[in-house]
Order: sequence, then structure tokens, then C-alpha cells
Amino acid sequence: MTMSDNPIRKYFKYFFRGLLLIVPIALTFYIIIKSIQWLDSLIPMQVPGLGLLVILFTITFFGYLGSTILVKPIFDFTERLIIKLPLANLIYTSLKDLMSAFVGDKKKFNRAVLVTMNNESGIQKMGFITQDDLSHLDLPGKVAVYLPHSYNFSGNLFIVPRENVMPLDANGTDVMKFIVSGGVAGLPKPPHAGNLNA
Repeated sequence: MTMSDNPIRKYFKYFFRGLLLIVPIALTFYIIIKSIQWLDSLIPMQVPGLGLLVILFTITFFGYLGSTILVKPIFDFTERLIIKLPLANLIYTSLKDLMSAFVGDKKKFNRAVLVTMNNESGIQKMGFITQDDLSHLDLPGKVAVYLPHSYNFSGNLFIVPRENVMPLDANGTDVMKFIVSGGVAGLPKPPHAGNLNA
């Protein structure tokens, strides 16, 4: 009997294939269901999914209000007030900048690059340019690159010479998924070439 005919090996092969099929789907649905249940618990009425709808409506409504001429000055005044408070300023501006990087008008994680960390060894890391002009910090020719960690939603910010940064011909979302998955998630072929100054 060959190794491929071994019933125990076949069993484990099917078991691991089953894990790959079931676990990601099950965990995805589990996280979604738990999130919806948590949102539902914020509303006194017990209607499944109502909490999510209320949160989505409220956020959209505040987004609309913040765009109107009458309410925008109130939001601006509140923001200026928060910025004057030392600890609140740090928390608020950090969270606002992070949210703006993902969903704002000027998204920051859309310029994927490959950074040469060590010229001798040729070690490179994938990341995203967040600032391409640091002359105001007296750092001409340097750029700020955010390098996310794998299997984690954190990362480090590095200041590197511009010549060590090479644009990647890839979608920012796909690159983020690729990095966070530790390189396991594949990168589809992009429709256009990347540009450092895009």
C-alpha cells in the first residue's frame, strides 16, 4: 500500500481541507452575528438587526447634518473645543486621522510601496506612503511609510530615503490584506501601474 492509499493520511487530508472550508466561513459569520447582537443590545426593543440599522442610520444622519451650513459650525466649534483639551486632543486627532486614512476624502493607505530596509541583505517590506514631503521636519528627500504587522491590526511608521521606496503595481486594499495575512492571501494582477506621486 502506497502512502497516498493510506486511509489515515487521507482522513487527515480531508479533515484539514474541511477546516480550511469551514473555519473561515464560520468565524466570519460568528463575528458578524456577535457584532449585530451587541448592536441590538444597545436598543431596548428586541428586534434582530434593529441595532445595526439604527447605528447605520444615525451615522449617516450625522454625516448629513455635518455637511449642512447650519450644523457644520457647531461641529467645528465642538472639534476646536476638544482639540484644546490635552488628553482628549491626542485621542480625538489620532482617531480622526486614522478614520480619515481609511474612509476620508484623502485616503492614506492607497499608495502601496516596497521599502528596502537593508541594502546589503536586500530585505524589503511592504507598506503605504502616508506623507511624501517631510521638508517641514527638515527631512528633505525622506518619506513616511506605514508598515502594518502581519496577523495584527497594528504597525510601525518609518522615515526612509525616497530612493529606498518603490511603488507597487497593486491595489492598496489587496496589499493590506496580503500583509495582514502574513503573505498568505494572494495579490491579483492590478489594472494599472503604481506611481509614487499619484
